[in-house]
Amino acid sequence: MRALVVKEFAPYANHAIEELADPEPAPDEVVIDARAMSLNFPDVLIVEGLYQHKPARPFIPGFDAAGVVSAVGAEVSGFEVGDRVLTSRHHGAFATRIQAPVSAVYKIPDMMPFEDAAAFGLVYLTAQISMVENAAAKAGETILVTGASGGVGLAMVQLGAALGMDVIGGVTSAQKADVVQANGAFAAIDLAAANLREAVREQVYRLTDGEGVDLVLDQVGGDVFDACLRALKPGGRIAVVGFAGGRIAEVKTNYLLIKRLTVIGSPLTSGRSDGDAVRRKAMAKVLALYEAGKLKPHISASLAFDEWREAFRRFKDREVIGKIVLLP
Repeated sequence: MRALVVKEFAPYANHAIEELADPEPAPDEVVIDARAMSLNFPDVLIVEGLYQHKPARPFIPGFDAAGVVSAVGAEVSGFEVGDRVLTSRHHGAFATRIQAPVSAVYKIPDMMPFEDAAAFGLVYLTAQISMVENAAAKAGETILVTGASGGVGLAMVQLGAALGMDVIGGVTSAQKADVVQANGAFAAIDLAAANLREAVREQVYRLTDGEGVDLVLDQVGGDVFDACLRALKPGGRIAVVGFAGGRIAEVKTNYLLIKRLTVIGSPLTSGRSDGDAVRRKAMAKVLALYEAGKLKPHISASLAFDEWREAFRRFKDREVIGKIVLLP
């Protein structure tokens, strides 16, 4: 098989695709013949050792892929050779044959293209668990999603609209605003505006008749988090999903007290003993919405596996809207 291999943490251009022996499944694993893979922002971080999860080296990076099961471990039940599946986990997906634990493998609908399946796993799991499981978002609420044009951001926008929420997308360009609104947001705000501390609240208040939003799902952190706190209505919530902006924000608790605000740590399932069950339940819900035509990954480019460095460059340079798919 061919696989992208990280021997030591380093900038992405230092790594390479190599020929490796075909894998054999452990008792609780399957082997998947890959038909498509997709890139996520954490993939760029993990190869440099900048992600919170640091695999032992050497390792194969890649959170997401989809394909056909070609071998099944002795203790596996519920999967058989020929099943169409996706896998989503911390690493291991950027290979033409993927060795995956069944806890991270999900059957996909017959009508789902492999490209959609590869682009689906991490972003929609994160959207469902962060928004609904952790932050208790519900129909009728007005929510603000920062970083709304990225893979997770667009998944949150689509999911919020599908579940009956009024979604505002926080973006940094008119092009990104157009994409976010085409994916279900009723409006977009400019997170590149001057005097962000005042600009976010002013834009949100114009869109909500001066009330603010019920919930912010923040993937950016730093100045964006600080500004979004001021755009919450009294009793509102802000969920910390990531820190794509680089700076980890600090909260002045007097402001939380005055406005009765709640700050929620909203990871995928880290720190939970029931993580596998939570992810499987969440995946079933978002796949059902996909089948109903309410969710659809926004794939901005499909590249050959050998073009993986170009895909990484686009993510590193913040040029990607939605997802990039790699085809082996």
